[in-house]
Amino acid sequence: MSVAVASPAAVGSSRFTRYAWGVLAWNLLVVLWGAYVRASGSGAGCGNNWPLCNGEVLPQSPRVQTIIEFGHRASTGVAGVAIAALLLWAFFRFPRSHRARKAALASVAFLVVEIGLGAGLVLFQYVESNASVGRAVYLSLHLVNTLFLLAALALTAWFSREPERSPRRFSPLLLASLPLALLVSVSGAIAALGDTLFPATSLSEGLRQDLSGAGHFLLRLRIFHPALAILGAAFFLSLAVWMLRSKPRPPVDRIALVVLILTLTQLGAGAINLVLLAPIWMQMVHLLIADLVWISLVLLSVEAANPATAGRASLARAG
Repeated sequence: MSVAVASPAAVGSSRFTRYAWGVLAWNLLVVLWGAYVRASGSGAGCGNNWPLCNGEVLPQSPRVQTIIEFGHRASTGVAGVAIAALLLWAFFRFPRSHRARKAALASVAFLVVEIGLGAGLVLFQYVESNASVGRAVYLSLHLVNTLFLLAALALTAWFSREPERSPRRFSPLLLASLPLALLVSVSGAIAALGDTLFPATSLSEGLRQDLSGAGHFLLRLRIFHPALAILGAAFFLSLAVWMLRSKPRPPVDRIALVVLILTLTQLGAGAINLVLLAPIWMQMVHLLIADLVWISLVLLSVEAANPATAGRASLARAG
């Protein structure tokens, strides 16, 4: 009887993959902490100084807002070190043409932009009660880059499972889901900013704020998010059902099922967030699910385009 022994290369890939997923999980926590900074009004906790905090490397006798903001900066620093290590490992582990290596490089690029955008929030004073158009645009750009960073990290982990580079033929419908997801997320960020700056005491008051022609532009834009979210959810659910009903491909089917479950969960979370008048904890839950939906859509688009997936499914049916 022979015993299968994993090769050193396979073991190395497995360790790299687990580390890459861990880096992604940490960055999801960083994103949630950043949302808490915004929702709690702690963005100016370190003053308008960056990278120093109130002119100090380590804040002395900090306020609660300072602890929250400084904690976010520290967690971002840890993420930076982790992603840099991911890139170095990818360069040693994979050949130049491997997708995992390229995705790791993209992760570093998006991280650099992310840090710069985060610094700009402080330096331009797009924090606390700032309700300008500039802040809304800047936050939208920040969110889009954050989603690109999460996608790059997820793809680094996903591609590290593949021994070789293989050609892909992407589905236009699946690719269309990605900009739609970005649009829904941006509208959600603007709605969350409006909830933070102009909180309502009741659901009826919130609706009056949204429909008032004399209201602030953030309130007038807030009403578009539920409509876009429902539209996007209908599209994502249709895609997931379509993939599940097409020819059997185990990896694709699993991801499509995840998209289906997460999208339905997100619809429920959005309704609860609306009824509860967007408490901070619910905003963070809503954001986490949105990030997971985005990551799942990215992986679904990539794996559905992988010809090796169809080959593995054919072999499984033949066996």
